[in-house]
Amino acid sequence: MIEDASERERAANVRPPAWTNPEPAERYHLVIVGGGPAGLAAAHAAAARGAKVALIERARLGGTDLNVGTVPSKAIIQSSRVFAEMRDAVRYGVPDPAEVELDFAGIMARMRRLRARISRDAGAARLAAAGVDVFFGDASFVAGDAIAVAGATLGFRKAMIATGSRPHLPPIPGLVDATFLTNETVFELTALPERLLVIGGGPLGCELAQAFHRLGARTTIVQDLPLFLPKEERDAAQILSNALARDGLEVRLNTTVTRVRVERGETLVDLISDDYHSTITVDAILNGVGRRPNVEGLNLGAAEVDHDPVAGIHVDDLLRTTNRRIYAAGDVCVEHKFTHVAEATGRMVVRNALFLGRERLSELVVPWCTFTDPEIAHVGASVREAHDRDIPVTTYVIPLHEVTRAIVDGHDLGFVKIHVRDGTDRILGATIVARHAGEMIGEITAAIMAGVGLRTLAHVIHASPVQTGAIQLAAQAFCRTQLTPTLKQRLRRWLAR
Repeated sequence: MIEDASERERAANVRPPAWTNPEPAERYHLVIVGGGPAGLAAAHAAAARGAKVALIERARLGGTDLNVGTVPSKAIIQSSRVFAEMRDAVRYGVPDPAEVELDFAGIMARMRRLRARISRDAGAARLAAAGVDVFFGDASFVAGDAIAVAGATLGFRKAMIATGSRPHLPPIPGLVDATFLTNETVFELTALPERLLVIGGGPLGCELAQAFHRLGARTTIVQDLPLFLPKEERDAAQILSNALARDGLEVRLNTTVTRVRVERGETLVDLISDDYHSTITVDAILNGVGRRPNVEGLNLGAAEVDHDPVAGIHVDDLLRTTNRRIYAAGDVCVEHKFTHVAEATGRMVVRNALFLGRERLSELVVPWCTFTDPEIAHVGASVREAHDRDIPVTTYVIPLHEVTRAIVDGHDLGFVKIHVRDGTDRILGATIVARHAGEMIGEITAAIMAGVGLRTLAHVIHASPVQTGAIQLAAQAFCRTQLTPTLKQRLRRWLAR
């Protein structure tokens, strides 16, 4: 681990070296196991409502999101975008810089400074000031209503398991013996790998493959499926494949890594695509193939909590486990392993467990975004999912090359696609491919949650020009379809009065 002022500040916040666990209360309203996004959101929500709360963290507060996930990755992605645009200045009518040199150490130092700054909000001192008892150590259930940590036993009325997830290691022969990276180690790099192989075409793999390639690594990305991002609509995934190829990445779809070997000090990776065998030489391998829930070491049997190593903690639609005193939230139990979902489910547990809430996991409206360039964001149902549920659907598509702001910004690759139920303006889902798709999807998410139809969105006034204007254009396209020949005839008669 790199030691500098930023890392010392982060450690002082998320795992203070001189921290002393408090004396346990006689009984807690809520004991939370895990100090990632779900645990932190639940702890603050419960304490703000007057509950006596304890939070147990075995490593560092903030979890994957702060320490080895969203925060550091997005910092590096932003640096890679700036670096790419500097090299592409002529496209914007700006003189080509004489020479643009990469300062990889400076980029990583910036990431650590930002991570340290953001860690203040996840710090132990802030939790304690909010009235939360913070315990560091390994948690282990000793009964259905008690949990042990660092020699102390904490009794509870209700508990929440929010232990998150970790990278899944694919069974590739030789991978363990070679030097490879995951999201837990890639942000410790001190030098940019000259040749990088990224295994996996999910969000993590695509984001970091593009970012490191833009920073100068010769990057190959391998995906064993025909397209990246298998949960996205095919045309969105195809745009991303094309964008990665245009950036100069070596894209290997329908390709499987069969073996990794080290010979004469070099790392060789054997690949197969259909019947074609090939071998590439790399300096680093980044594994981005899925995640597994953290359920080990909790002694869940003592609490009668059902679980398995793939799905994690088994919960019902109210996020209750098989022990009705114990709930779970975040990556350890839900399919969508995103920071915002972890936070939402953490707060849901507080309302359901402590305040007689009946909020259901199945009723959450969950957007997500892959922060490549362009970004790909989605919310609600896709056309395929609507058809699987026998829901008739009509789709309205606006290409970004028809959107003024996208044109003048030079980022007109992509589209806004909105699905509505036939015969209504009810929005079923949407996919946006755009430079700022993650920001744009919020308007549609809010509309779905509030029951606002596409007809209403047609009348929303946006500042102009903005890329969200594409949403209004899609809504206006819907409104034009409502002008049937009969309605047009009535309007003409009205105007002819």
